[in-house]
Amino acid sequence: MTTFTDLASAPSHPVAPFTDQLRLAVAAYLARFKGSSREHTESDLRSYLAWGAERGLDPLAAQRPHLELYIRWMQEVRRFRPSTVSRRFSVAAGFYRTCVLDGVLPHSAAEHVRRPSVPAESPTLGFTHLQFEALLTAARESASPYDFALVAMLGLLCLRIFEATSADIADLGEEHGHRVLRVCGKGTKIVLVPLPPAVGRAIDRAAGLRDRGPILLNTRGARMDRHAATRRLRHLARTAGIQIARAHPHMLRHTFVTTMLDAGVDLRDVQIAARHVDPRTTMRSARACPPEPRPPP
Repeated sequence: MTTFTDLASAPSHPVAPFTDQLRLAVAAYLARFKGSSREHTESDLRSYLAWGAERGLDPLAAQRPHLELYIRWMQEVRRFRPSTVSRRFSVAAGFYRTCVLDGVLPHSAAEHVRRPSVPAESPTLGFTHLQFEALLTAARESASPYDFALVAMLGLLCLRIFEATSADIADLGEEHGHRVLRVCGKGTKIVLVPLPPAVGRAIDRAAGLRDRGPILLNTRGARMDRHAATRRLRHLARTAGIQIARAHPHMLRHTFVTTMLDAGVDLRDVQIAARHVDPRTTMRSARACPPEPRPPP
């Protein structure tokens, strides 16, 4: 008897070649995105196309059962988290929706596929308030000026890691009497983020006497990337005595959201500061921080 694993993981046909029509359809879909959004979408779409190619499936001939099998493969073979499954399937569904709009297909194969449910709470945990204070102290006392700038930009400005690592000294400026940082966000959207004095001092310390180049540098003097930032953050967490399995930069965005909401800041204002399109994303991030331990009665 053929099991699901046999059906979902073993190719039954030769690898399907990419036709000119498929290449054009992929290019037309990716052209709707810019910057890092395009890179991430291309990566997720490539995963689906590779899955189909291994099974001799022409994506333009796929039907609803194929998309159902793709979801089951991600869930039961690759063991992806529900949020990852939902995101990757959404990219495949968007690809087919664009094919219908462009007249490549009469209908979308993903139209009636049962989408996986995503839990209301994010699996990514943030730092508690006490842990964040300890992390800030460790970064401030670090011999590297880039450590404090990194933690401040992520935890006090709520920048995404790619926004922080791509920021240059030339992006610093002034607007209406306030210091601002020009940030290139998702979809290459440009925003001016006001700099609190503490963050401004941290950035000035990291820039030093330099007047150009990236704000954050790695140990070799080159631009810091997300991998180097993750290593520095884990080193700081160990130095601060924070007992956490795998610290990573995105935890600081969750910490920022929770800290602001706990301080009584309006949800709409926190959403704007975090640059979330949907307020539900803001609330999902807020639920991801563990509560502070309470002293025994």
